[in-house]
Amino acid sequence: MKVSLYQRMTLALVLLFIAITCLVSWWSAALEKTSHHEAEQRLHLELAEHLGHDNPLLKEGVYDQDALKNLFHSLMILGPSFEFYFISPSGQLASYSAEKSAIKRQHVNVAPLVDFINRKKSLPIYGDDPRDSHQQKIFSAAPIYNGENLQGYLYVIIGGQAYDSAFANVEFDLLRSQSLIFILGVVVAFFLVSIILLRILTNPLKQLTNNIRAFKKAGFEKNKVELQQWPAAKHNEIHELGDAFNEMAEQINYQFVQLQSIDKTRREMLTDLSHDLRTPLAALQGYLETIQLRGDSLDKEQHQRFIEIAFKNANQLKKLVDQIFELAHLDGGQVTLQLETFPLPELLHDIVAKFQHRLQDKQLTLSIIPEQCDYMVYTDIGKLERVLSNLIDNAIRHSHQGGRISIEVNEEDSNKLHLAVIDNGTGIHEHELAYIFDARYRASNAIFDKKEHGGLGLAITQKLLRLLHSEISVESQIGKGTSFHFCLNRR
Repeated sequence: MKVSLYQRMTLALVLLFIAITCLVSWWSAALEKTSHHEAEQRLHLELAEHLGHDNPLLKEGVYDQDALKNLFHSLMILGPSFEFYFISPSGQLASYSAEKSAIKRQHVNVAPLVDFINRKKSLPIYGDDPRDSHQQKIFSAAPIYNGENLQGYLYVIIGGQAYDSAFANVEFDLLRSQSLIFILGVVVAFFLVSIILLRILTNPLKQLTNNIRAFKKAGFEKNKVELQQWPAAKHNEIHELGDAFNEMAEQINYQFVQLQSIDKTRREMLTDLSHDLRTPLAALQGYLETIQLRGDSLDKEQHQRFIEIAFKNANQLKKLVDQIFELAHLDGGQVTLQLETFPLPELLHDIVAKFQHRLQDKQLTLSIIPEQCDYMVYTDIGKLERVLSNLIDNAIRHSHQGGRISIEVNEEDSNKLHLAVIDNGTGIHEHELAYIFDARYRASNAIFDKKEHGGLGLAITQKLLRLLHSEISVESQIGKGTSFHFCLNRR
């Protein structure tokens, strides 16, 4: 399961909050405990020393262990939070007021006692607890001398077992209260953090929703609404979503404008084509009706002439319909390519031979430059033949009687060939060059040879070359001619 950024942030913040709270609570409790121990030890700093000086039994040295035990018992009754021990100089317990079973160790480390007596360390100083084999507690200590001889140490545990037992109940209640307060604090903090995070999360979502509603209300036209720009953030899902929506809106708007433009162009083209289709169709129908109605009264020459005119209009109508279907097929984007490697000169000579009759009628010359070449190309031979045929047909229609047309082939680089179809015909006005590849656009000299044309040849040529991953360009001057250029892949 993928965890989002905000889920990770929420989990991390909650865990961090709990960890910091636990750490602060532990540190605060430890600091409080240490401060309390220091204060207690400092308060009873001279307790053992005063007991040693004020009690005759201890002041004169210890000889009677039983009497000392009774003394400790009396002192513990007066101060139940203290435990009194007499320890030999080596650390052995000599006397104490407790059941023998309550004593867990008979020997304590005297080093902390020496440090306490000599004030060598800062408080609190902890010593071994005889009633617990592992625990240490604060204490007060004083040396006991008999003359010059050290008899041992008076070792007073501050906060003994009775104190711990009484304090444990109070501490449990305190801990329970603190736990409840802590849990309540965590819940409140989590609630506040959740509210803030939800606010942070829902605010950009709300803005994105407003953008979507505004875009929908504007009819999905981006130029009618101002969308919020989102900062680039790779790890913020909301900003990524907002940025993706803006890109989607841009694409939808672009496609919407394109569809409107295409729809407008198609309506205009259909209007023009309906006129172009009616012209040869009406002529065809007229001559056929004439032949049908007056067939017997027409002489053989008139009959033949009417048939030729009708046939010519039928061919013109067929050519125009074929071009319409071809253009629609190309616009549909379902054209397949049959790429192959073949020698370019063979195709060029075949095309020249195909146009030989029309070239002779207008006394035009069509040459291939260089005449001898061995270039191999990798493309769709049928679509390339259609491109060159359209360009040569266009050059023938716009060339004067006796004009020249050439197909020039040059090496663009090691991977491409540059082809150009050049004529010295009528040329095209400079301001019309940008529109000659639009379907149904006719330049001002498009009917130079006084024949009707569909105006679709160059549009089809451009679409075919784009299928072959090539772009066509044009250069022209009025009265000097026109040249069309494109590139092919070599193999």
